[in-house]
Amino acid sequence: MHQQSEPENGAKTAETGNVPDRSWMRKAVAATGLPFSMIYVLAMVILIYEIVMRYVFHAPTLWVHETTTFLSAVGFIFGGLYCVSLDRHIRIVVLYDAVGPRVKRILDLFIYSACAISAAAFAYAAWKMAEKSLFTPSGSFRMETSGTAFNAPYPALLKLFLFIVLILISLQFLFLFIDKLRRRG
Repeated sequence: MHQQSEPENGAKTAETGNVPDRSWMRKAVAATGLPFSMIYVLAMVILIYEIVMRYVFHAPTLWVHETTTFLSAVGFIFGGLYCVSLDRHIRIVVLYDAVGPRVKRILDLFIYSACAISAAAFAYAAWKMAEKSLFTPSGSFRMETSGTAFNAPYPALLKLFLFIVLILISLQFLFLFIDKLRRRG
């Protein structure tokens, strides 16, 4: 079994799956990970409420389906940022694990730069969607709604959240790139 040594300050390195503790963004995302994961518990409680209301009291709700879909989407989107912040994003490990540390470093630099650029491009596209969902063509503020009987502004909020998370993901990949570039090996 292969063990990797940790730096003297106790911070885990990107090779062990975590970026150094000096990353302020990693700390912030890790601290909000548990609260964001509770979104799924809240969605489950809301769904149980709907089941009771619908089948016991014969009084279905208008808001449960949209709300749980929105909450699940928020949790899913945040999960991407959480994985990147802990450097647990997808790699083709068959190739990655078969090479030595020097090639892994090169691959990491390529992966981090490509992901930072693509996340920034996706953020730009997400902003275009968010902008259209937040403002009318004349420029006045108006949030896009779902168009259902409940008519919540969830589409606009979700597009804005996606934009913010994609910006943070691109920054996190940039930080990972810089960190890998500064370290030898």
